[in-house]
Amino acid sequence: MVLETDRLLLRPWRVAEAAVQRELWVERDPRVPSHRRIDADGHPTVAELEQAIRAGRSSVGLLAVERKAVGDVIGYCGLIDRTRGFEEEPELAFELLRRAWGRGYATEASLAVLDWARSTGYRCVWATVWEWNAASRRVLEKLGFTEAGREQVDAVHGPSLVTTRRL
Repeated sequence: MVLETDRLLLRPWRVAEAAVQRELWVERDPRVPSHRRIDADGHPTVAELEQAIRAGRSSVGLLAVERKAVGDVIGYCGLIDRTRGFEEEPELAFELLRRAWGRGYATEASLAVLDWARSTGYRCVWATVWEWNAASRRVLEKLGFTEAGREQVDAVHGPSLVTTRRL
């Protein structure tokens, strides 16, 4: 599957882009749970991420976000299935490299994914966001997500807000 916007292509990951995935892992905020950051032994490595892409396990459901004008991959966006969802609806997820922040790419990519979700028959999409992640919360607000009145509280990392959007 490939989605296209004015500035972006959203497409499956290529093995050669494993270094971009690793850069995302390295750049993550220290408040993100440790299982989503590079561990003390340096895992995941680029080689491990390459293998995951080859095996189809890497960012399943999440498309690489490529800037068309430059041809570089700046992150991911897409839908993932989670068992804790609402009415078996998918979760929107996105993450961009820091050098791509503040240019509207997350909103643009997410709108393309939401349009695709609507066209395939989904009625609702949900997303979670750490309460401290103001930038991602703003993106979700721009996209029309509203807080669902539930929080998942993590004693170490703080509350995670659950948001939903009807399509």
